[in-house]
Parts: sequence; C-alpha cells; structure tokens
Amino acid sequence: MRIVFYVLVGGLSAVVTFALSFIILKLSLRFRLYPKIRERDVHTRPTPRLGGVAMFLGVLVAFGVASQLDRFHLVFVNPEPVLGLLAAALLIVLIGVADDIWDLDWLTKLAGQMIAAGLLVWQGIQLTTLPIGGVTIVPPVTGLVLTVIAVVLVMNAVNFIDGLDGLVAGVALLANGVFFIYTYILSNGMGESEYFNLASLITVALAGACLGFLPLNWHPARLFMGDAGALLVGLLMAASAISVTGQVDPAALESGRQLLPAFIPILLPFAVLIVPLLDFALAVVRRLRAGKSPFSADRQHLHHRLLDMGHSHFHAVLIFYAWTAVVAIGTLLFMFVPWGWALAFVAAGFTLSAWFTLAPLTKRKVLEASVQLARPGSDASIDARLDPLDEAANESILDDGRPLRPRHHSKEPS
Repeated sequence: MRIVFYVLVGGLSAVVTFALSFIILKLSLRFRLYPKIRERDVHTRPTPRLGGVAMFLGVLVAFGVASQLDRFHLVFVNPEPVLGLLAAALLIVLIGVADDIWDLDWLTKLAGQMIAAGLLVWQGIQLTTLPIGGVTIVPPVTGLVLTVIAVVLVMNAVNFIDGLDGLVAGVALLANGVFFIYTYILSNGMGESEYFNLASLITVALAGACLGFLPLNWHPARLFMGDAGALLVGLLMAASAISVTGQVDPAALESGRQLLPAFIPILLPFAVLIVPLLDFALAVVRRLRAGKSPFSADRQHLHHRLLDMGHSHFHAVLIFYAWTAVVAIGTLLFMFVPWGWALAFVAAGFTLSAWFTLAPLTKRKVLEASVQLARPGSDASIDARLDPLDEAANESILDDGRPLRPRHHSKEPS
C-alpha cells in the first residue's frame, strides 16, 4: 500500500494545479494579463502565460501535505534540501513571470537560473557520485560546477521545446512517470522507509502538476505555462535526478549488471529529455553560426520544422511523446529485462517513431510523382506548388482542390 501515499500526493498536486490554473485563466482574461502576438508566434490569439504559477503552487501544496504524513518523515528530517528546492523553485517562477510580462534579456535570465541552481547546491542537492570506473565520489567543488551546469542546461532545454500546446506538460508527465518507477524500484531492498525519498516525492508532485495543467493547455490551449512553468519543470526534473545519485551504494555494485543502476541516474534524465536537449544543441549552434545570442528567439525549433513538414499540431505533439517514451522506457528496460529484449524494444520504437516522423515527406513524394505523371508538361509549376514552406501549397494541389496538409495554429515558445 506504499504507492497509495504517492498517488495521494500526486493527485492532490493535480487537483490544486487544475483549480488554480482555472482561476488564473479567468483573472488573466479579466485583467488582460497576456502579451501581444509577436512576429515569431504561431498562435493566433493572445493567450495568458501564467500557468506556471498554478503548477508551482500545486507542487508546494503537495510538499506541504507530504510533510504531515508519517511515511515521508525521513524526507523532512533534514529540511535543508527541501527548503532549498522550494526556494529555488520560487525564484525561478518569479524570474519566469517577470520574463513573460516584461521580456527580460537573456543575461538576466541566465543569472537567475544560476542563482537558483546555486541554492540547490547550498542546501545539499548536488552531484555526489558519477559512474566512472565504478562509482566515483565527486569532489565538492566539481560537484557544484557540474550541478549548476546540469540544472541550467535542463531548464533551458525544457524551455526551448515549449512551443506547442500540451508539449512540455505531456513530455514531462511521461518522463516523470518513468523516472518515478526507477526511483521507487531503486529503493526496493533498502527498507520500508526508504521507499519515501526526496527524488520520488519531487517526481510525483511534478507529474501531478503537469497532469492538472494539461487540460487547459491541450490544443487549442487556453493557458500557457510560460517561462515560469517550463523553467520550473526543468528545475524539478534536474533536482530529482541529482538527488537520487546518493542512493547508489558503490559496495553493492559487484558485477556489470549491478553497475548499471549507477549509470541510470545520469543516463535517464538525458534519455527522457533527448528531444529537448537535441533541440537546445541545434538552436545554440544555429544561432552562434548566425552571430546571434544562443538565447535569442527564432522559429526554427524542431516543433516548427515538424509543422512545416506537414504534420498537424496533434501529430507533432504525439511525435515528441513517442520519442520521449521510446528512449526513456528503453533506457529503463535495460535494468529489468534481458538486454536483447530491451534492444528489440528500442529498435522497434525507433523504427515506428522515425516512420511516423517522416511520413509527410513520403506522402509528398508520392503526390508529387502522381501529379507529374498526370501533368508531364508542368514540372516547374508543380514543384513550386509542392514547396512545403509555401503557403500557396495549402490551397490547392490536386485537381479536386483538397489541401496537401491542414493549416495549423499553435503556441510559440515563451
């Protein structure tokens, strides 16, 4: 019945987040607390961006209730990590809200993110071990630097993909679900009380907040989480991964198979964030090559490219979900099933996800070939109308006037 307590905490986080999201939505519409449509935006109407406030309060209430439950008493025996986490979360939410309202410069946001990461380290949430030659104890100064880099990296990676309705909330829900399973099973054999630890509590509270926010954020979104929500999600996911590193006992890892759990705390966060991290890396390289700040906004993120390929908003979001699920679940399976089965799952998942991702290009080539056969003398005209980035291609490609791909409306990253 241990899982019931986590369901209670996660469910409470979801209910509180949903209720407060609805209230914030009404207040934002009443007092016009939303920015104007920008040139790079792809949504068509002004939409409030303060959903991250509701998510933070949902997580805060979940922690408050957990602190009153005897099962979680070990989490709060040493209150410094919890207080440091909540203080960092509050700071990052305030920075996010300020950015959503006043559009802060990237240097100010980066400084605030580093301070928030520093708060985690100051209160004891930092990398202490790494899977190098077994399990290596990380020197405090090195752990501080690596922790700050990891937290800032994850926060910005999550924020970069916050460009489609329901994308971040859904990806985080999947990722935290997988990571909760890992932290819960990792505690098996450590004693009854060890099932209730900080990493699992962070994960389930955040998953509940994402679940409660998703109904108002699903396409067409009525409320965005904004930078406050996206940065909060990244901060909490990074903190849960970092806090679990201290649970691996080097003396217990005698074989290669037993060594694998030491790698999972490092691999799994990158696995569940593989798409955001890839998008982040591509954006940084792209902007630096153009002589711009790596934090300057543009409309060339992966989700924009999926829409330009011909995917609908719904399909683009599902693609992100699919890649996240395949990589995260596949990484976790290596701990619990024979490696051959885990590899088979990953291979099958990659194949299906890749096919789904590239399907519009295949369809476009088939349609292009069909039209060329029907009109052999109009190749140039056909090529122009089949340009995926040309809006005229949406109007009429086939003789019966059917559009090649539907129009899409979605939100742009905060």
